[in-house]
Amino acid sequence: MATTLLLTAACAALAAGAYERLRQQEIAQCLPQEMATWGDGRDRPTPVLPAQWAYRHDGAPPWFDAPRVLAAIQRAAEAWGACGPTGAVVLVEAGARLPEAAVVVQWSDSGSRANFGLAHLGERTLALGPAAFRLLDSRNPAHPAGDTLQMVLSHEMGHFYGLMSHSRRCVDVMSYYTNAQGERCSTRDGHWPVGSTDYRALLPTACDIARCQALNNVAVTARAAGR
Repeated sequence: MATTLLLTAACAALAAGAYERLRQQEIAQCLPQEMATWGDGRDRPTPVLPAQWAYRHDGAPPWFDAPRVLAAIQRAAEAWGACGPTGAVVLVEAGARLPEAAVVVQWSDSGSRANFGLAHLGERTLALGPAAFRLLDSRNPAHPAGDTLQMVLSHEMGHFYGLMSHSRRCVDVMSYYTNAQGERCSTRDGHWPVGSTDYRALLPTACDIARCQALNNVAVTARAAGR
């Protein structure tokens, strides 16, 4: 019995390692045939890239302090910077005047509409959902809420870069796992993601960035040369 249990554990560990290696490969590499969306929106070049991300901390769940959220916004903004210039991230105190041309990241149940996050392009706001994060904490307190926050910020920021349709690649931060017809997203090995952690990346993947660059006509060589 002990030998069987050890073999089972070893096989599970090997499978988990292979699973994560595949996920990391998908994050880092985008094959041409893999860039596909659900067609649930229409991508469009963004006329004005975000000049600044202004964060308001009032209304945040108590386990998220301002520096932690600011750091997550900064990581997402820097990652999307591969698609074009990204603005600075600043903290705006409650009641203070908001910077002009900034995208405001704020906690709002009405703005997030029961979601973890929701982008409002016309209003230039990115609403995070306090109630959704509280529900997550109450149902699964062991879940890494910081990872969910990072993924939500990265996903919603992608909409401000013009990516309106959701990706069919499970690993893409712009993905949806299923569509309205119940079809499933895809992985490179053809298997449906399993496990207790989210398969979706926390930051934009190679396919997310390639899609954004193609949409906004950003040249990698020009960025590297500083032009």
